[in-house]
Amino acid sequence: MKILVPVKRVIDYNIKVRVKQDQSGVELNNVKMAMNPFDEIAVEQALRIKEAGDADEVVLVSIGPTQSQETIRTGLAMGADRGIYIEAPHETEPLSIAKLLARVAEQGKPGLIICGKQAIDDDSNQTGQMMSAFLGWSQATFASAISLTADNAIVTREIDGGLETIKVKMPAVITVDLRLNEPRYASLPNIMKAKKKPIDTLAVEELGVDITARLSVLKVEEPAVREAGIKVSSVGELVEKLQEEAKVI
Repeated sequence: MKILVPVKRVIDYNIKVRVKQDQSGVELNNVKMAMNPFDEIAVEQALRIKEAGDADEVVLVSIGPTQSQETIRTGLAMGADRGIYIEAPHETEPLSIAKLLARVAEQGKPGLIICGKQAIDDDSNQTGQMMSAFLGWSQATFASAISLTADNAIVTREIDGGLETIKVKMPAVITVDLRLNEPRYASLPNIMKAKKKPIDTLAVEELGVDITARLSVLKVEEPAVREAGIKVSSVGELVEKLQEEAKVI
């Protein structure tokens, strides 16, 4: 079985995001970028499935600017076998991404797609679900545990009320949550080996997908600065301020 893992290049989660002066988006120039943390967890899970003998190949696919190939190399250094790169603008919308990934899956015929539940830049949480709809495959989202049988995937999901375990028919699209695993660090020998692993390049036109933007960003603003708190001298003063100022009681 082949496992396909989409990976996205995003601003490193340790970096404070800055809004452009014209408020048209966030600043990406001279900013440290990295693999989306949820996608890193997806790569790790795919590698564990392969190491357990339930898969033969782990293929990474990234859609975005040229630098997205660096993100693929990161996953190859972790242990993935090869990569597929599709050049597209950084702001490509989830709907277009889902269509492109579905076309790649139709051509490559993987038995399983594992992806992060969302990207930390736009937080859309849409791509996996739309991709399963385009393919007509089963889906299991927010996975915190995954086990495979010959024809099914048994997935424990994180939901508002706790945990839910479901069984879905393969092939399937699984989106992963934070508590699924702890991604491995790439060793120096594997980093060197990753430089020789193949990355195929596909054009959007080859896949026949229209990636024209359907949404317009009107303005991006930073969150309002949080006001400083105050200290009160008595319970009576606290109640008064909650009534008169906060108006919550």
